[in-house]
Amino acid sequence: DGQDETTWCSSISHPKRRRTMAAGAIPTTKLAYFDNMWAVQSTATLLSHLQTEDGRRALILDSTIFHPQGGGQPADTGFISGAASGFKFVVEDARLKDGLVYHYGSFENPQDDCVAIANEGEEVNLYINPQRRDLSSRLHSAGHLLDICRRKVGLSHLEPGKGYHFSDGPFVEYKGIIPPDLLQIKSKELEKEANALILTGGKVSASVLSYNEAAEWCGGVLPSYIPTDSAPRIVKLGDHPGCPCGGTHVADIADIRNLTVRLTWFLLI
Repeated sequence: DGQDETTWCSSISHPKRRRTMAAGAIPTTKLAYFDNMWAVQSTATLLSHLQTEDGRRALILDSTIFHPQGGGQPADTGFISGAASGFKFVVEDARLKDGLVYHYGSFENPQDDCVAIANEGEEVNLYINPQRRDLSSRLHSAGHLLDICRRKVGLSHLEPGKGYHFSDGPFVEYKGIIPPDLLQIKSKELEKEANALILTGGKVSASVLSYNEAAEWCGGVLPSYIPTDSAPRIVKLGDHPGCPCGGTHVADIADIRNLTVRLTWFLLI
């Protein structure tokens, strides 16, 4: 988590559960990190607690700063504590399902019983691991920056695919062709362009917009998978075109610090 350099590989490619509250009675979880991507502490209300068939416990809150795994970004970790009852729940994973964020983990004291000490309606305090969040945000922003640089070095013909913003080997996948003898050249061009933009810096912003406003933020067009009747969240790095994204990012492009690029390719048959 303490690394100062962000290394990216760009790939070119040719319980069922028992709840304590009725499912329909639980409102959708507010994703508080949409409004503030840099908050590492917050408060919320405990709505429900449950235990999955595999024995995992989960808490559901009215709002959360925990980013659930998705969009190529890993889940935040940390803990949730009861303001009144005093319980401490260690969050090891978070997942979004049907509009609800499930905070999976365990009580710090294994003798604590979820139903006995975690009271529905109780105010709880949320704390996320700041080092993990910082690294996840840097890696995710680096992926977006790489896409910006792609257009600047003559690779705009490549079609974006999936992104993997985990620390064990982050990458962004594209579909298209780069001649093998140009892979190393384009790697160096991408890396040079990316680090020049990092050195210059630029504010990173995110907003939930109407379809038409979102299209303007993204250079006039949105990906075909975005419904025309939706209000997508758009992340924008500096003055560059934005793109739809539900993840967390750095506050400024300069916060990415440094970027190393390696281009590889593989064939899909």
